[in-house]
Amino acid sequence: MAHNSSIFSPVPPHMLNVGGRLLDLSEPQVMGIVNLTPDSFHAASRVQTEAEIAERAVQMQAEGATLLDVGACSTRPGSHDIPPEEEMARLRSGLSVVRRAVPDMILSVDTFRADVARMCVEEYGVHIVNDISGGELDARMFRTVANLRVPYILTHLQGSPFAPQQAPHSEDIVRDVFVWLAHRANRLRDMGVADIILDPGFGLGKTQTENFALLRALPEFREFGMPLLAGVSRKRMVWETLGTTPAAALNGTTALHTVALMAGAHLLRVHDVAPAVEAVRLVKALREA
Repeated sequence: MAHNSSIFSPVPPHMLNVGGRLLDLSEPQVMGIVNLTPDSFHAASRVQTEAEIAERAVQMQAEGATLLDVGACSTRPGSHDIPPEEEMARLRSGLSVVRRAVPDMILSVDTFRADVARMCVEEYGVHIVNDISGGELDARMFRTVANLRVPYILTHLQGSPFAPQQAPHSEDIVRDVFVWLAHRANRLRDMGVADIILDPGFGLGKTQTENFALLRALPEFREFGMPLLAGVSRKRMVWETLGTTPAAALNGTTALHTVALMAGAHLLRVHDVAPAVEAVRLVKALREA
C-alpha cells in the first residue's frame, strides 16, 4: 500500500442515524469528552460532582460540541481496570446529570463492556457506543451493538490499555490497522450494524512514529466509505513530542486537529471544545476559499 495521499483531502458526505435523528457529517463535528473517572490522564478533564458534570456539559454545548462522549473507566496506559458494577454506577449517576443539563445533546458512551453499553442505551437513551478495543475486550460487544441498532465507533487497539505503554513494532502500521479495521467492519456489517465510525486508535499501543504515520495516512482510510474519528487530544504523541505535559498540550493538540481535519476527519474527540470548533471553522473557510 502506497502512503502518498494528499494531506488536503475533501470530507465525503456521511449521515448518521442517532436515535432517529440524522447527523450530517459533511461538515466535521466536535465531540466533547466528559470524564467521570478520578484518574484520567488529563487531570483537568475529570468531573466528579453533579455540579461539575452539569457545568462541563453545558459549557461544551455552548462552545459548539455536537456530541458528548461520557466515560467512567480510564484506559490510559498503566491505569487499573474497575469492576463493571462500579463503571455502571458512575455512568448512571453521570448520565442522569448530563441528560438533565443538556437534554437535546447527542450522547456517546465510552466503554468496552457490552453490558455497560446496553445499560446506557436502554436506560439513558445513549445514541452511540464508543469502544476503544474494537470488540477485543468483550466478545459480546458486536452482537450487542447490532441488537441495540446504534452507531458504533470501531477503534483499533494494539495490546492492553491497562498495561504500561510498550514499544510495539509493526512493519507497516498503516497496512496493519487498515486490515484490522476492515476485518471487523465486515463482521459488523454482516451482523446488521448500519453506522460504523472508524478510529485508527492514536496512542493505543503504538509508537510515536506509528501515530504520526497513521495521521499522515488518514486520507487512505476514506476508502472504507465510513466516517473517520480523530482522537489525539492532549495525548502522548502531542506532549511527549513537544517535551511538555498533557496540561500544556492544547496548542499542539489544536495543530494536530487541523492536520486531521485537512486529512478528511469527520469527528474530533476533544477535551477542549472551543479551540477545536475554531479549527473546524478555519479549515472550512480554507476549503471554500
